[in-house]
Amino acid sequence: MTFIVRAPAKINLHLRILGLRPDGYHEVLTLLQSLHLHDTLTFRPRPGPLTIHCRNPQVPAGRANLAWKAASVLWEALGRRGEPAGAAVAIRKRIPAAAGLAGGSSDAAAALRGLCTAWSVPAGAGWLHGLASEIGSDVPYFLNGGAAVARGRGERIRRVPDIEPLWVVLARPPFGVATADAYRWFDSEQPRRSAAEQPACMPRRWRQTWQGLRNDLQPMVARRHPEVAFMVERLERTGALAAAMTGSGSVVYGLYRREPAAAAARLAVRRRGWRTILTRTTGHTEFTRQTAAVPPPG
Repeated sequence: MTFIVRAPAKINLHLRILGLRPDGYHEVLTLLQSLHLHDTLTFRPRPGPLTIHCRNPQVPAGRANLAWKAASVLWEALGRRGEPAGAAVAIRKRIPAAAGLAGGSSDAAAALRGLCTAWSVPAGAGWLHGLASEIGSDVPYFLNGGAAVARGRGERIRRVPDIEPLWVVLARPPFGVATADAYRWFDSEQPRRSAAEQPACMPRRWRQTWQGLRNDLQPMVARRHPEVAFMVERLERTGALAAAMTGSGSVVYGLYRREPAAAAARLAVRRRGWRTILTRTTGHTEFTRQTAAVPPPG
């Protein structure tokens, strides 16, 4: 039976780069928040080799796609031989690529959940978390979503209470930023230090004031792409509770308590070449509902 699994986007409400780890990765402290904006993966169980297809030319197909890596990791963990088989997967993209919204990682987590259903595998959360960590740093977060603090490479996830429901304006410039480039720019401008040298804590009273939240990658990206700083300032001027770049960019977001204010802000910041999206945050319960395997609509 054909079914779908939705793959929500995320934003980083706070992102600190704490230094380099012995394994060469960056140690991070980040506050993640899931959004209603999502991709959709359609699964059709069938005999024969696994196929993964996406019409968006910006998204790698087949083995280059993180969803394929998820399938391979799960297939191997199940002790099955040869190449993954038994399903056709179609990805419908709504989340912009190279944007800091982790669409590829969310698709990979959705692939894990969907293939557990297609292959009749019990999807224990602890077991899947270990597999998700092998696929990519952001993938474990998308097993639970909502509000969460992530540490390490981003794979050590601690669920935190839901934030207040907020409307979100996303503004994507006519360029993307590769994660590797953003971190390379950060390293070139910051003193080299180990992760152990930098204390890690969340700002005090951030839930009440929305103050003190920051993205350590934003200044480096904005120096190469001044449009990012310009859009952050424009969103702030519309009355956003907070405005910042998410992840390694290039998307910038503004947070609002009311939908009419967010819709007005979206209109106010429209600019030639930029794509704007109005969405909202989701809590843990809604995320669980949204990402369940269900029959396709209609």
